[in-house]
Amino acid sequence: MLDLKAPPSSGRNANNLAIQIYTQLKADIFDFRLLPSDKFSEGDIATRMQVSRTPVRQALFWLQREGYVDVNFRSGWQVRAFDFKYFEDLYEIRIMMETNAIAKLVELDLTERLATLREIWLIPEEEYLTDPTTVAALDEAFHARLVSAVGNDEMVRIHQDVTERIRIIRRLDFTKAPRIEATYREHAEILKKIFDKDVAGAQKMICGHIAESQAEVKRITLFMLQTARERYGSREEA
Repeated sequence: MLDLKAPPSSGRNANNLAIQIYTQLKADIFDFRLLPSDKFSEGDIATRMQVSRTPVRQALFWLQREGYVDVNFRSGWQVRAFDFKYFEDLYEIRIMMETNAIAKLVELDLTERLATLREIWLIPEEEYLTDPTTVAALDEAFHARLVSAVGNDEMVRIHQDVTERIRIIRRLDFTKAPRIEATYREHAEILKKIFDKDVAGAQKMICGHIAESQAEVKRITLFMLQTARERYGSREEA
């Protein structure tokens, strides 16, 4: 029986093989190995990944619920057009939650709950980490901690859901060294303003920080999409 309730995570009792297929297909979509409007069948995926159709079908239904693919029972599956508005809406939700969290942390005098973040981000430039995967994980933890420190479990749950949905494109922000350096500097400044109880200043900074990250990810995505289309076109002509 297929689990249609929600996409998988490490805490669910979902079939591990279906999770692996889901993760790979999602990466294929966001790395443009599967292009918008590409059509394929469950059999195509099963053959390529050397698995049965059942876990493939499970993974595709999860992706359909997230809005990445459509199904036509006559012609199979198709990758949806890339929806920038969807991600813009998610980034807007992030900004609302994180600016609210900053205000609450200062209002309720909870800023010391962020003390461990200073050890990671308020460091000399020569100590900055450079591995994109590591910095992406630390960045995600920074923003998650801003929200979780308030102590509102429902806000944490919603923020985690938004984070999961944008993670696959957000990782692109750390593929360039200047963006890693900017992340360290901006996180440090945000923390300084929070500990100085400068709510407006911290909120302004985090809005700009998230907006610049969002813009950079969009630029990279558009470039990757154009490059993939050119590569795909060359392959078709060969």
